[in-house]
Amino acid sequence: MTSSWGGRYDLVMSETRMAASGRIAAPAEKLFQIVSSPARHVEIDGSGMLVSSVDAGTTTKVGDTFDMNMDREPLGDFPEMGKYQVRNTVTQIVPNRLFEWGVGMVDGDSIGHVYGWELTPLSDTETEVTNYTDWSALPETMKSYWPIVPLHMLEESVEKLRRVATD
Repeated sequence: MTSSWGGRYDLVMSETRMAASGRIAAPAEKLFQIVSSPARHVEIDGSGMLVSSVDAGTTTKVGDTFDMNMDREPLGDFPEMGKYQVRNTVTQIVPNRLFEWGVGMVDGDSIGHVYGWELTPLSDTETEVTNYTDWSALPETMKSYWPIVPLHMLEESVEKLRRVATD
């Protein structure tokens, strides 16, 4: 699939994982600073669900948490959910290579799905970027509701990251 900026995206979907990948003309270190900063997630969110970061703290290790204000309306699937807050817990972090978090409610544990960014340096100035979601750890009774975010919205997140990192 060709992007709006003329680059190419690779889109992958399985029964429990979905990913959009593309090349960005920026070093992996710069991209990691963006994707691992909760305060910047709204800027690169392709779903339109992220409203604001509640805490703009840093995330440096597995187990760190960050809260986000959300709005379900852009998806149009469960309008009764409206605005709500989630607590995200870092599940994997490899500096300049991987940032992944599990999503849960503020007063509960992660429910078993994760979002993440994989960064593969191709050179000092270009990086292969993959934005993914995985719901393989969800209880079987919940899997029929996933994926929450459609594939084209993950692709839009990669595009937004490209714009933020290169403009």
